[in-house]
Amino acid sequence: MNRKESDIIRYHDSAGPSFQDIRFTPEENTTLEFINRKIAAGNTLTDVIEFLFKSTQEIFPCDRIGVAFLEEGGRRLRLYHVAANYEPLHLGRNYASDLTGSSLDAVFRDGLPRIINDLEKYYDGHRESESTALLIEEGVLSSMTCPLSVDGRPVGVMFRSSKRAHAYSQRHVALHLSIAERLAQAVEKAYRIEQLSGAINSYMEMLGFVSHELKSPLSSIITLGTTFRDGYFGKLSEEHRGIVDRIIKQAEYLYNLSAEYLNLSRFESGQMKADLRETSFMAEVVAPSVGIVSPQIAEKKMFFSKNFPTDDIEVLCDPELMKIAMVNLLGNAVKYGNSEGAMKLAISSEAGKLKVSVWNEGPGFSREQKKDLFRKFSRLDSPELMTRKGSGIGLYVTWNIIVLHGGRIRAESEQGKWALFSFEIPLKP
Repeated sequence: MNRKESDIIRYHDSAGPSFQDIRFTPEENTTLEFINRKIAAGNTLTDVIEFLFKSTQEIFPCDRIGVAFLEEGGRRLRLYHVAANYEPLHLGRNYASDLTGSSLDAVFRDGLPRIINDLEKYYDGHRESESTALLIEEGVLSSMTCPLSVDGRPVGVMFRSSKRAHAYSQRHVALHLSIAERLAQAVEKAYRIEQLSGAINSYMEMLGFVSHELKSPLSSIITLGTTFRDGYFGKLSEEHRGIVDRIIKQAEYLYNLSAEYLNLSRFESGQMKADLRETSFMAEVVAPSVGIVSPQIAEKKMFFSKNFPTDDIEVLCDPELMKIAMVNLLGNAVKYGNSEGAMKLAISSEAGKLKVSVWNEGPGFSREQKKDLFRKFSRLDSPELMTRKGSGIGLYVTWNIIVLHGGRIRAESEQGKWALFSFEIPLKP
């Protein structure tokens, strides 16, 4: 809130029951207006705190500022960041204390700043206060604790500290209250954004870890099941062979799903980088990819045709990533294609670009559904497609891989008849 010189702030001094009218000087008003304008411009919470520490030196005695936030349902206070003009800091980032029985309860209850102008004297009567002991060890003698509230809801506190005794007065409380609302909104917004980013990163790390840990045991189940099914340990009856075959298929589904989530976590966390090298695309990418999906093509009795150039194509790409993209597109064509239907793979190179397309007979998709194809976790909402297992990750990962190679990917369809996915990448990006 902006204030003119004539503005009057009436507030309750937490040290006593009296009220006092406070007038600001023109210089103070100028500084307060500047702070209120600039606080919201901080890119990060650290920026906001550092800006506040530097910009209020003219109107506040302050050797350090600390901002702490409530967590665990308001039962604990954790120090997020400290800005100071001295070292070392004994009361630093991530220091946490429980609020139960703490003197800060009154600060949150009243919603008003608290001044302690003689910390050493205060500590004599509050030996249980570890934070006070740490501040005294830093040489701090005065402190002003200011609650941060948004729409009447407490979110944390800001601590101003000075190495000079009796540094703070009612005037400093009034000065703080003039920026308190804007400050609390900016600080909480930045803090929540950082919390959300941290939660997303933690989620992706956990997703990658779980996916990675699942792959090895699932691979063992598939291998062992295959040896049983194929009679390595003795001939099985048709009934038992069918049971083992179902186990293998379920394990393969989970294995492919874990691989997709692992790839997703690598992209989301920024770990997936393209290791570009000269690659024989037909031999190193296409052949192994077709080999992976061939059993699925045979199982659905699909007619698979290939339109390949006579000579191999040399491409500067990451062959491992391109295999993931190829398997995803070929696997989708099988999964969403008709049994005993046609499926086509075409590859060519022209004008310095590699072009790949995968076509299949099948239900396809509508023009409205097309916009959702390459979005994360997106699955097309039609009865026929929803009956076929899928995670909504494969096309998103494929899009990432193609973009990472400087290319483009497209999708076309005539609903109820066919679907076509194609991409192109530079031969030498």
